[in-house]
Amino acid sequence: MGSPSLNSIPKPLVQLNQWFIVSTVAISWVFQIEFFIMLPLMVGLSAMIFKFNPVIKAGRSFLKKELSSYPPEDADQQRFNNMIAVICLGAAIMSALAGWSTGFYLFSGMVFLAATVALGGFCVGCFIRFQWKRFQYKRSIQ
Repeated sequence: MGSPSLNSIPKPLVQLNQWFIVSTVAISWVFQIEFFIMLPLMVGLSAMIFKFNPVIKAGRSFLKKELSSYPPEDADQQRFNNMIAVICLGAAIMSALAGWSTGFYLFSGMVFLAATVALGGFCVGCFIRFQWKRFQYKRSIQ
């Protein structure tokens, strides 16, 4: 396995973040505490604004091997995925504030589903970003 680039995040840390999202959304649903999803929203906003993800930072202390020995995940792709999650979680919170429970479950459900599917091996955000880049490329060569 080649060495990961400087612009990567070890896969176990990405998965930890995905589990954090899945579990906090599930807890908010099970206990009907809509604002519990403020936790992943705040983590996502912190990552977007300050480039600091407290879940990933805390998870680093639990990794036993050198960070470069883990499979790498592209940091730019993770930022894109995070942006989608923040938008959807923000829309879920706004829906809850507006009393629109359908919107809350729809938007938080999209994040839950995407994170769950990603844990299974398929990255929805990666597919969306790939299609967007492909569209941009095709448009640029016309």
